[in-house]
Amino acid sequence: MNSIQDNNFSVPGEVLIPQAPPGFKSGFIGIIGRPNVGKSTLMNQLVGQKIAITSPVAQTTRNRLRGILTTEEAQMIFVDTPGIHKPHHRLGEVLVTNAKIAIESVDVLLFVVDGSTACGGGDKYIASLLERTTTPIILGINKIDTQPEDFQSIDESYFELAQVGQWQTVKFSAKTSDGLPEVQKSLIEHLESGPYYYPPDLVTDQPERFIMGELIREQILLLTREEVPHSVAVSIDLVEETPKLTRVLATINVERDSQKGILIGKGGGMLKSIGSAAREQIQKLIAGKVYLELFVRVQAKWRHSRIRLAELGYRVEE
Repeated sequence: MNSIQDNNFSVPGEVLIPQAPPGFKSGFIGIIGRPNVGKSTLMNQLVGQKIAITSPVAQTTRNRLRGILTTEEAQMIFVDTPGIHKPHHRLGEVLVTNAKIAIESVDVLLFVVDGSTACGGGDKYIASLLERTTTPIILGINKIDTQPEDFQSIDESYFELAQVGQWQTVKFSAKTSDGLPEVQKSLIEHLESGPYYYPPDLVTDQPERFIMGELIREQILLLTREEVPHSVAVSIDLVEETPKLTRVLATINVERDSQKGILIGKGGGMLKSIGSAAREQIQKLIAGKVYLELFVRVQAKWRHSRIRLAELGYRVEE
C-alpha cells in the first residue's frame, strides 16, 4: 500500500519520490538523428554525467538509454536512440525498430542534425519518418562550434527542412554547452504539467552493470576504430563489491578470430590499454577503486541471431 505524508509518496522497499509542486512539468523526450550527430554527447551534457557512450564510429548507441534532468520547474527524461539509418543486419533492424518506437512513445522529439555540414539524404530520410507523427518536434542544429565561416547556407538547408513540418529550431554545441540553456527552455515549453517520474537526484534508470559494459565498449570503439567496429558486445559476468575495491569481470564478444586477435593485440597490449582506460571511466562512475578483468570470446554471427542478440541484451522494446 502506498503511503502519502508531507507531500511525499513511497512504495515499501523503494526510493522516496516527492510530490511535484504546482505548475511542475515533466515528460519523456526522444533524441533522434543520424548516427554521430552528437546525440549521446548532448544527453551526457544535459544530465551532467557520462551515461551514454560517445565515439567517432557510427552507430555507437545500441540501447535506448534514459537520462534524467530535474530542475526546479521540470523533470525531463531523455531517451537516447541509435542513429536512424537503413539497416544491414538483424542487429541493425532491432536498433532502428526501437528508434521508431521511441518516436511514437515520447512527449517531445529533439531531432539533432550536424550543423557543420548541409542537410543530406540521411536527415531527409528521418524527416520522412516524422511526417505522420503528432509528437511536437524541435530541430536541434548541433556542432555550431565547428561551423565554417559561411555557415548561412548550411543553416538555411535545415531551416527549409524544419519549415515543411513547421518545427521550431535551436542551435547549440553539445561539446561546449553553448546554447544548451535555450535547448532546455524550448523542451520545457513543450511539456505538460506532470509528476516526478523518478527521484530528483537520479540521472539514469539504467543499472550500473549496463553502464559498465557500455564504458568498456566505448574504449574498444575509441582504441580500435574501424578494425573491430560493431562486431562487439560486452557482457558483465561478475560485480563483486568489498569495502576497499569493486571487482568486475567482463567478456567481450566478437564474431571472428581475427577480431579477437586485434582486441588482444601484440603481447596482450591492446586488451591492457582497453582495460586500463575503461577502468578509469568505471571508477568515475562508482566513485571508488576498481579491479577490471577482461576476457575475449568468439561468437560467430551474433548480430544476425535473434537468440544471441537476446542473450546480450538487445531486444525489440515494447
